[in-house]
Amino acid sequence: MKITRLLAPEDAPALAELLRVNREFLEPWQPVRSEDYFTAAGQLAVIQADLDEYGQGAKLPHVILDDSSLPIGRITLSGIVYGPFQSCAMGYWVNAGHNGRGFATAAVSEIVRVAFEELGLHRVQAEILPHNTGSRRVLERNGFTRFGMAPEYLNIAGRWQDHAMYQVVNRSWAATD
Repeated sequence: MKITRLLAPEDAPALAELLRVNREFLEPWQPVRSEDYFTAAGQLAVIQADLDEYGQGAKLPHVILDDSSLPIGRITLSGIVYGPFQSCAMGYWVNAGHNGRGFATAAVSEIVRVAFEELGLHRVQAEILPHNTGSRRVLERNGFTRFGMAPEYLNIAGRWQDHAMYQVVNRSWAATD
C-alpha cells in the first residue's frame, strides 16, 4: 500500500487543519510562518507554487497518508538537479498524533525509492537540527548517513540554526541516456 501520493489542490483544507492543530508541535522544527500559512487559502497558494515547480521537474511534493488514505503530513523532494549532480533535498513532517508510529519512516523509504527508481537520481540529502533525534532515527533506518554539519544553515523557529547533513546514495545508480 502506498503511503504517499502527489499533493493536490484539494488537500489544502486538510493540510491547513493539520498545520493549525500541530502548530505548536511543529514550531521548533520549521521556519516562522505567517498567519495566512495556516489557512486553506494559504495552503492552496503553497500547493500551487509546489505544483508549478513539480511541472518544471524541480520538486516532487507529496502528502503522507494514514491507513485510511487521509493526509497526515507532507514529504517533498526539492532542488531536484539532473546532469552531473543527479541529486535533491528531502524534507518531511508528520502530524503529532501519528508521530513515532512508523509513518515518516515508511514515507521516507517510499520517496527515496521514487527518487532512485523513477527519477533516476543518485543522491538524496536531508538536513536536520542536531537535537531532532526522531528525524535522525527515521533517516538512519532508511540508510542515510551523516556527512557533516552546516553552521547557521537555516532560519528555523526565528533563528539561524546549525543542521546535521545526511545523505543516502543510490549505489546501483547507472547513468542513462
